[in-house]
Amino acid sequence: MSLLHILQSDAFSVNVREIDAQHKRLVEMVNEFHRAMRTGAAADVMKKLLRELISYTANHFALEEKYMKKYNFSGYNEHKQAHEKLVAQVLELQKTVESGKSVITIDVMNFLKDWLINHIKGMDKKYGEHFNKNGLF
Repeated sequence: MSLLHILQSDAFSVNVREIDAQHKRLVEMVNEFHRAMRTGAAADVMKKLLRELISYTANHFALEEKYMKKYNFSGYNEHKQAHEKLVAQVLELQKTVESGKSVITIDVMNFLKDWLINHIKGMDKKYGEHFNKNGLF
């Protein structure tokens, strides 16, 4: 089963349309990345997909953090640190892949998938109700 099917359940919704839509797009991108890896896509295709995923993720994190600040979410600092840690890990991965020192493996894919699922179900679910109370749906 693809990651998208898993995340389409209500258990993953943060009840904010814009953020839920971005989460679905992130999942689609991880699934595309995984399909490309499984089918043996060329290294330049994998590098391109990784760059797109990194860019989209950065924009998504910026949106979440903007709303957290705007609505004075108490978990902002912890959440921002989790975002920064993932960004650092993925940028390090990108550097090794771009240099040809590493390739994308199933372990990398599992890390991305697990991080996304755990982050949405754990940390992101915490801000949904707070945002809703402040009129963001």
